[in-house]
Amino acid sequence: MRPELALRALLADGEGVLASGPHPERARIDAETLLLHVLAKSDPARNRAWLLTNPEWEVRPETAAEYRRLVGRRLAGEPIQYILGECEFYGLPFDVTCDVLIPRPETEHLVEKAIQLAAHFAAPRIADIGTGSGAIAVALAVQLPGASISATDISCAALNVARRNAQRNRVAERIRFLSGDLLAPVAGEHFEIVISNPPYVAAADRESLAVEVRNYEPPQALFAGPGGFEVYRRLIPAAFAALVPGGAIALEIGYAQQAVVGELMIAAGFREVEFTADLQGIPRIASARRS
Repeated sequence: MRPELALRALLADGEGVLASGPHPERARIDAETLLLHVLAKSDPARNRAWLLTNPEWEVRPETAAEYRRLVGRRLAGEPIQYILGECEFYGLPFDVTCDVLIPRPETEHLVEKAIQLAAHFAAPRIADIGTGSGAIAVALAVQLPGASISATDISCAALNVARRNAQRNRVAERIRFLSGDLLAPVAGEHFEIVISNPPYVAAADRESLAVEVRNYEPPQALFAGPGGFEVYRRLIPAAFAALVPGGAIALEIGYAQQAVVGELMIAAGFREVEFTADLQGIPRIASARRS
């Protein structure tokens, strides 16, 4: 047996390398996750319990080389979701590539708000603007079988990922994926709900972002002008025009954006403006109704 190819040794090496990276507190869990990923390619039965109970198992040299390559990518700061090519959102599996934002747990609050709003309509028409990976649209299609969903994005590459995710989660026949800016692809149509997790990071805040976000996630899905409000200023009045009377809008917002987004909603004609906090108590979702 070659000791350097034993699971125990590979994990120790991987953990040691990642301990000097941007997230040393995740070194062990990331090392395990990456090793399981390369092992599962040849044997899907490999899991974390097996990993921990078979420390002397010998890994093939080519598998060990692939593992070390992935550890190097993680050391450079690449998000582990991009390395694995997938993540979980709202209990569902999603493909993710560098063409789309990685779905965040905070965005699940947006899905939950949309589900609450949809309860007021028998068969809601929902527009998901800037769909990215399709996480919001797909989650809503799974949770709301009576809804019809239109999902738009300016990025054709992102739409390709979103379509794959709709197929993966068996809701492709219930979502229209349309290429274009904001609501332009559905001009002239009307909806009960408009929902979006738009770009909302101020350009000046770029250097304050984590290396995973700053260097790897698509900038067009992150940044929205000097103050982070550029997309809101266009999207909110466009959504008002697209909604039926009594229809609702729900948007994810960034830190300290509550006041400005609320003012934009009121100026556009919305009423019943509300904010939903995330688990840290930070206002995360802005919602309102059209008169």
